[in-house]
Amino acid sequence: MHRTSVAEVLLTDVRPTSDPDVFEAAASWPRAHSTFPRDGSQRNSPLVLVETLRQLGLYVPLRFHGVPAARHAIISDLHFRLAPENEPTAGPGATEVTCLARVSAVRRARDRTVTGLRLDATFAAHGVTFGEAGGGVRFVDGAGYAALRSRGARDGAGAPRAAARRPEPAALTVNHPQDAVLAEDADGLLVAPADPLHPFLFDHPGDHVPGMVLLEAARQAVAYRSGGALARPYAGRLRAVRFTELAPAARVLCARYHATCAFRVVQGGTPTAYGTFSYP
Repeated sequence: MHRTSVAEVLLTDVRPTSDPDVFEAAASWPRAHSTFPRDGSQRNSPLVLVETLRQLGLYVPLRFHGVPAARHAIISDLHFRLAPENEPTAGPGATEVTCLARVSAVRRARDRTVTGLRLDATFAAHGVTFGEAGGGVRFVDGAGYAALRSRGARDGAGAPRAAARRPEPAALTVNHPQDAVLAEDADGLLVAPADPLHPFLFDHPGDHVPGMVLLEAARQAVAYRSGGALARPYAGRLRAVRFTELAPAARVLCARYHATCAFRVVQGGTPTAYGTFSYP
């Protein structure tokens, strides 16, 4: 799962079906997870659905398509959509979720090793489908990854600039100060995680800003700019066009169009990711 902590492994079972491209899976979403909102809504964060998709996109290729464990997985894009009227509310324990995942667009090298694919999944609880998500991932070996990273990697930490300030957690609609991934300076919002060892966002070391951090930074930016009115998207898309480096701190720009918000992540004047969120 590319996770260090067993508590961050959401999948509990993955099985092939009679269709070689379709897999059944089970996941457990705990109330104790750091992303579980404390606003009384009793609904899991959309980030948990996206993380379940990410774990499926890693486990299925490694377990069933022969992708070597040493390969680097690079997510190119992802999308998700929830049906608010069907979403399960959390009870005393974890929310048990079942998934049906389909693999498509499999790409192979000359030696037949899988180099990329797309995975789309539906999510259900108590027999009722409440969400869907999908995305693309490619797999590169160590030499290929080093070549990709040499094009833009920079040294340094992603800490906010000296003149930047951290908004209050409530303004970002997060549970705790360490859940904040934004800071603000005179020029706008910066991707600046308050906790570089956050148990969910930074479960293991990395050499760039993870896609989940970018997605949460965009969500927090929209919540902040809307005064908390747009806090929980029911749908979203993210496309990464290049790696977002740890330094200098990238900027998040967002613009509202009725119930949809478009966002961009820009670093050194160059866009690194963009997408949209939709709200009720």
